[in-house]
Amino acid sequence: MIQDNPALIAAIRDRFAHVDSCPFQGERIFFENAGGALTLKKVVETSGFYAAIPDNPGRINPAGQGTQDVINRAKTDLALFMNAPSGQFFAGESGTELLFRLIRTACVNAPEGGKVIGSSIEHPATRSAARRWAGISRLDYVNVPHCDATGLVTAEDYAALMTPHVAVATILHASPVTGMGMDVAAISKAIRAVAPDCMIIVDGIQHAAHGQMDLDAYDVDGYVISPYKVFSRHGYGIAWISDRLSSAPHDMLIDAPATGWEFGTRDTGSFATVSDVVAYFDWLGGEVSSETEPRKRIEAAGRAIHVYEAHLTNAMINGTGNLPGLRDMDHVKILAGEDNPAREGLVSIVVDGMDSPDVVETLNRQGIRTHTRKADHYSGNVLTPLGLPDCIRISLCHYNTEGEVAKLLVAVKELAAQG
Repeated sequence: MIQDNPALIAAIRDRFAHVDSCPFQGERIFFENAGGALTLKKVVETSGFYAAIPDNPGRINPAGQGTQDVINRAKTDLALFMNAPSGQFFAGESGTELLFRLIRTACVNAPEGGKVIGSSIEHPATRSAARRWAGISRLDYVNVPHCDATGLVTAEDYAALMTPHVAVATILHASPVTGMGMDVAAISKAIRAVAPDCMIIVDGIQHAAHGQMDLDAYDVDGYVISPYKVFSRHGYGIAWISDRLSSAPHDMLIDAPATGWEFGTRDTGSFATVSDVVAYFDWLGGEVSSETEPRKRIEAAGRAIHVYEAHLTNAMINGTGNLPGLRDMDHVKILAGEDNPAREGLVSIVVDGMDSPDVVETLNRQGIRTHTRKADHYSGNVLTPLGLPDCIRISLCHYNTEGEVAKLLVAVKELAAQG
């Protein structure tokens, strides 16, 4: 496992840019991964290479054909990475833009008298799109309340409000506020047990960096990620859609292929960097297992990442060495409970007597990068029911270390004197 192999941790960290220092700040610990993970050095190199190529993919010349091959290969790599034996992948402006597009298409094609179901834990990327297009399409919107104490919504919660008229459903795979992962396969199964033809669309943006994805097991129609949150770069999102959603009437150019969803010229570099990410998971899987098949190595990497990040969050909550954990600090409250097996590399806290932005700034001055979540249009659905105006989000990835966690605990412990 990763936590038992210092040489592997060093090798992992060596593959990422700015792992322990910021070009603007200097030395720092990066616990702001939910806002955007670190970028693979190979991604930086690949981006620069393709940014210099003037040719359009697909043109009948060596560069045009070569770049199209790179895009096609990346889509094959995505199918391997996310275990998608059917359907198609395409890129868009961002994960949020793609979720709006998929949800819009599903809603405008829903039958009259249909319903849209989603949960209160969801990021506004899906909640906003579902409510807007349910209204425009004259569909009833059904809200599934999440549990404030655990930060979760379950299959049973969805099942309690399901009817055969539900035509569109949205699911959040992991919350960027509570850090909790939802059981997508179980929720999808509960939805299809009542409404088998429902179009199900998943926001996988927060989950992607923290473990494997298995679209074949989920039985959904859409799944969206933001590559900058899974070790690639900013500027685009990636969507997978089922064959059924692919063929649904959607925005497209006149006389274009009926299942085409892409608009304009593709950015070869964005697709090429996705292949870099998949290659990284393949490499890591080979380091933590003896698997020889690429998909098996990717699955092994996902399991190892999950175990190691659980190790780090447990150290943060319960303490490490002679340092008390966050749960043992009287001035700290942990959102969604201290013992929550659904947690995916994220701990959100509040500090008694201090506004969260002040805590984040205090930590930042000590070279510890965290982030404030406020009860605004992004996080109010989680924080307002808890009576909280804000919280401090501490988010990590598998390139973080227990030593970094220890430095955070020392700094948070010292906040007691300021609160």
